[in-house]
Amino acid sequence: MSDHAAVPAPSRWLGLDTLRGLTIAAMILVNNPGRWGSKYQYEPLRHADWHGCTPTDLVFPTFLFCAGVAIVPALARKVEAGAPRGPLVAAIGRRVLWLVLLGMLPSVFPLVTFADGKDWFAPMLGVRFPGVLQRIGICYGLAALLFLFTSARTQRNVLLGCLFGHWLVSTCVPVPGHGMPNLDEPLGTLQGWLDRTLFGEHIWVKGKYDPEGLLGTMTALATALFGVQVGRFLRANVDPAARVAGLLRWGVLWLLAGAVWSWFLPLNKPLWTASYAVWTAGVATCGLGLCVWAFEQKAWTKWAHPLQVYGVNALLVFVGSALLGRIVGSLVTVVQDGKQVPVKEWFFANCLLEPIGDPKLASLAFGLVWILGWYAVLAVLFRRGLVWKV
Repeated sequence: MSDHAAVPAPSRWLGLDTLRGLTIAAMILVNNPGRWGSKYQYEPLRHADWHGCTPTDLVFPTFLFCAGVAIVPALARKVEAGAPRGPLVAAIGRRVLWLVLLGMLPSVFPLVTFADGKDWFAPMLGVRFPGVLQRIGICYGLAALLFLFTSARTQRNVLLGCLFGHWLVSTCVPVPGHGMPNLDEPLGTLQGWLDRTLFGEHIWVKGKYDPEGLLGTMTALATALFGVQVGRFLRANVDPAARVAGLLRWGVLWLLAGAVWSWFLPLNKPLWTASYAVWTAGVATCGLGLCVWAFEQKAWTKWAHPLQVYGVNALLVFVGSALLGRIVGSLVTVVQDGKQVPVKEWFFANCLLEPIGDPKLASLAFGLVWILGWYAVLAVLFRRGLVWKV
């Protein structure tokens, strides 16, 4: 994207808030089915088994893309106002640390275990080191530092270096104990070897790999930097029509580039292949263009409200939903037929599955109930202007 002189822009970008809200709502939906498994989940609401890209596989990169876009309005005004770099770097570092710690929290929650005589620190032994918020925090921190200290041209060069560097490393560097990489098999990938070597059992798929592993963070950074490029474009163009045209033009171009690249390098979310990064950046950019068209150019603000409610408190609902899911899914139980049953399972089986009958539809209904419940909470916070930030 070409660089332009920045002009005054609204304090919040409605298109960005609504896309982030739509993305976090979709993330909550796919993360909270009534039950897991192909019997209970529609295929679009499941990740691809390995290669491929389902609608669910678009959620995380779109959220990371939005984080990259948001860097521009968050930091540009401070830089232009002459704010010293030191406090800005410290604030970025604190946010990265909080995101990493919050990302690890669900895997150790609750911190105190009373059953089976375990020590209070026993949950720490099973903590997963990589994760969604951990990756967001690291990529946000790197992208924000690049935005503070380098030119737009350098940032584009880093973006391209991440894409082509990852392609080269993941396909040409031999995997110790295996030989040349085989992207069709998790055990044959360099990412899998790095995850097993560095993190041991503290990964998602024990003994194999982590979908938010170390090597894929290189191309995930490219996703965030795609967002930074788009953020620069939005800040330089406050006219909604110009925004829509530019976003759709670049989005379609990146979509086509990712599709062509996938002929040689498969789309793969767990590996976050370069083709996947480009393809999903195209999807996210087109999605942002459509949100700008609907909510800024056409001014459909009533339809924007529910998405804004989710978008401005995305971190709160992401962390809160994960913790609440752990509580109702295992910690809080009710007695049914003489057995202790998690309250989530009791509610799903008796209030949804039994009356609805279709297991997939019932599981989807549970996810929608979860979304509506959180909307009720977030709407109250939105009316009071309460936003949780780190």
